[in-house]
Amino acid sequence: MDYYPALNDLTQRYPQLSNIENDISAAAESLINCFSNGGMLLVCGNGGSSADSEHIAAEFMKGFEHKRPLPPDLKEKLGSIGGARGKYLAEKLQEGLPAISLTSNNALVTAIANDLDPYLIYAQQVAGYGVEGDVLMALSTSGNSGNVIDAIITAKAKGLTVIGLTGETGGKMGKLCDILIKVPSADTALAQEMHLPVFHTICRIVENEMFGNKTQES
Repeated sequence: MDYYPALNDLTQRYPQLSNIENDISAAAESLINCFSNGGMLLVCGNGGSSADSEHIAAEFMKGFEHKRPLPPDLKEKLGSIGGARGKYLAEKLQEGLPAISLTSNNALVTAIANDLDPYLIYAQQVAGYGVEGDVLMALSTSGNSGNVIDAIITAKAKGLTVIGLTGETGGKMGKLCDILIKVPSADTALAQEMHLPVFHTICRIVENEMFGNKTQES
């Protein structure tokens, strides 16, 4: 495991998470590899974990703690095509790390639920969006959510790396995920509370590795 200051900060604030440092580091490194090779992150979960899925996607798609300037060639093209407005876009837009919450498209989710099977709302999207080299981040405090399990099975079949965030037992996800982050609580609310600093830490590590030097150079 590489040394990441964000991990040290996490375990100082949440000592109960010190036993899952290696899993958090592995998750971050798998995402760095994914994004560096042009891959995309898919995220899913139910209830509070559905909201967390959108939160995670949002942190990756725009600047979290670092500035993310666009590449110079893209800035130049924006200015050339759009004139003054293009130059404004060149200065305001940021590089995003491709991430999508599978919980967000109500028209698609309800169509899948109505036309296929309610349990397939995430699996069908993984089948449509996912390609080998992408990452699925699956959230379930019990580790047993049926629609999340179906998404994981589909992701594995398509060659995606699967990162699971669960409560302390891991549930059925324990045997399916490539990387499993089990926070030390079986209580749904407490587990979700601990998922937040975990995925924020993952975002910090990934963004710092991919954009930290750019920020220092800009």
